[in-house]
Amino acid sequence: MAPGLLDLVHLTTWAVCAVIKLPQLVAVLRARSAWGLSVTSLLLELAGLLVFLRYQIYYDYPLETYLEYPIIIAQDAILLYCIMHFSGKAKRALFYTVVFWGVWYMLTLQKLIIDLAMNLCTLVSAASKLVQLQHLWQTKDSGQASALTWGMGAYTCATRIITTVMTTNDLAVLIRFITMLILNIWVTATILHYRKTKKTD
Repeated sequence: MAPGLLDLVHLTTWAVCAVIKLPQLVAVLRARSAWGLSVTSLLLELAGLLVFLRYQIYYDYPLETYLEYPIIIAQDAILLYCIMHFSGKAKRALFYTVVFWGVWYMLTLQKLIIDLAMNLCTLVSAASKLVQLQHLWQTKDSGQASALTWGMGAYTCATRIITTVMTTNDLAVLIRFITMLILNIWVTATILHYRKTKKTD
């Protein structure tokens, strides 16, 4: 892939990630409800994102291969606070902040810890998507879940497969992005299915 095309893929990924959670945030704020969203799913997603970011930094991978992660993490933290607020559990947000900060610090105490965490990170991130799918299947209602947010997640996974192959070729990272691509598409399709089902009722 030509360097110019690789730069374009990076740029589109960053642009999408700059607003990736905004459709979800807008839906939650408009409805003043987090119906259709799983807090457990979001917490698992945050854990996976933090581990993945720490892994990229630890191994000194090129900044352009993970620049979007601090932005996504910040958006997820805001979304988590909104969900906790509308669920009447806003005080728990501080607890989660302390736990995530502690994990962030402990991840790089030894190389073995960060390597193991990265391998588990894919399972944790996959679990976050599966928990959201289970929530959708149980409620049979997409509620405030944003298909656009999940679709943008699928796009960024696809672009990161390309950039990983072209830059680091890290197998653990590739497996993570391929898995997340499949699951993001599945969640998106499920949201659209229940949205269509709700409209026809």
